[in-house]
Amino acid sequence: MIQVLGHKSPDTDSTGSPIVWAWYLTEVKGTPAVPKLLGEPNTEAAFILSHWGVAKPEIISELEPGAQVVIVDTNNPLELPESLPGADVIAIIDHHLLTGGIKTKTPIDVTIRPLACTATVMIDLMGDDAAKMPDAIKAMALSCILSDTLEFRSPTTTPHDRHVAEKLAGDLGVSIPTYAAQMFAAKSDVSAFSDAELLRMDSKEYEVGGKQFRVSVLETTAPQVVLDRKASLMASMPQVATEDGADQVLLFIVDILREEATLLVPNDLVRVVAEKSFGAAVAGDTVVLPGVMSRKKQIIPVLSL
Repeated sequence: MIQVLGHKSPDTDSTGSPIVWAWYLTEVKGTPAVPKLLGEPNTEAAFILSHWGVAKPEIISELEPGAQVVIVDTNNPLELPESLPGADVIAIIDHHLLTGGIKTKTPIDVTIRPLACTATVMIDLMGDDAAKMPDAIKAMALSCILSDTLEFRSPTTTPHDRHVAEKLAGDLGVSIPTYAAQMFAAKSDVSAFSDAELLRMDSKEYEVGGKQFRVSVLETTAPQVVLDRKASLMASMPQVATEDGADQVLLFIVDILREEATLLVPNDLVRVVAEKSFGAAVAGDTVVLPGVMSRKKQIIPVLSL
């Protein structure tokens, strides 16, 4: 049985895309496959599963030796189980920059395209077979695209992502503004999470100038709810960084509606990152970065010390 999985700290794309591709492999290609998660889905992803009546995939932390695996929505070994080298990776489908470091047992199919969402790439790969998707699978794909594009506000959005999403929404009879608002409301409800959980919820590991950073992004329509926890979040950063083998946590609070990010600045290291990466003038323990919404396109590529 092929296991389809995305990255750790699964967001909507890393929750929905494994479901979409496992359906395709099983029902269209006749190759039994099952979606897996590498952690609890975030609040938005949990909402879409409940809203559409789709079962949450099994959560795993390790891969059995020789397990056949399709990796989606990442190609970064740091975002995958440490046991990955013992598994048999048979394909990678992604939309992020090529990180390198995954060694496979045989030549494999690798598809990485400059689109906003893995689900868009998958629908392209399906071709005419995409029309066979049942409503629940179409809903997963639509949700992934709306999440990754922030309802087409993100600079990663391409006309093709939008076209695919609008076609899916039409098939489902879904109002994109109404449904996206429901998704973002779910994403913004972080009241049940500890500070450490928030700092890890949507985060990626990245090295800058010899320093290891956990780059965390919280996308929300209610940024003040997170900013009200600013002091405790900053106090939790050293412990989270130590436990995760990082030098520092960078937390960007993305205001979906105002289309800007606020970076918490707990110390001089983060101040230097803010000034050198974004040309920002830092006067306190936060700095607003107008127009910054995408970690993939506007944060990771410019981080410097």
